Amino acid sequence: QVQLVESGGGLVQPGGSLRLSCTASITLDYYAIAWFRQAPGKEREGVSCINSDDSGTFYEDFVKGRFTISRDKAKNTVYLQMNSAKPTDTAVYYCAIPLYPATYCPSSMALTKFGTWGQGTQVTVSS
Repeated sequence: QVQLVESGGGLVQPGGSLRLSCTASITLDYYAIAWFRQAPGKEREGVSCINSDDSGTFYEDFVKGRFTISRDKAKNTVYLQMNSAKPTDTAVYYCAIPLYPATYCPSSMALTKFGTWGQGTQVTVSS
């Protein structure tokens, strides 16, 4: 069974930076990887996605220009670099693999389009 593991969460001040990591029990080379987040009392929402061949990266409007998704194949890790953090970025962050076809990011970040999830890592943006 595929296991995704997120790490790198923590407390960051507004305007600060944090880098989240997503690794797995299998090679991630052949999979698109997405990042989602869920704030207390809110629904889980998509944040960003990267295609398996890095041919495309996608961001929701509320993180464009602040977050960057990238992949290091040598480390079998997908990163989410968070810059200019805002208190509204406070949430548990999850990485996920889309359902078939798993190599490309789906046209939408609907939860039903993703089938494998990590356990999440908490990010808190506060002074």
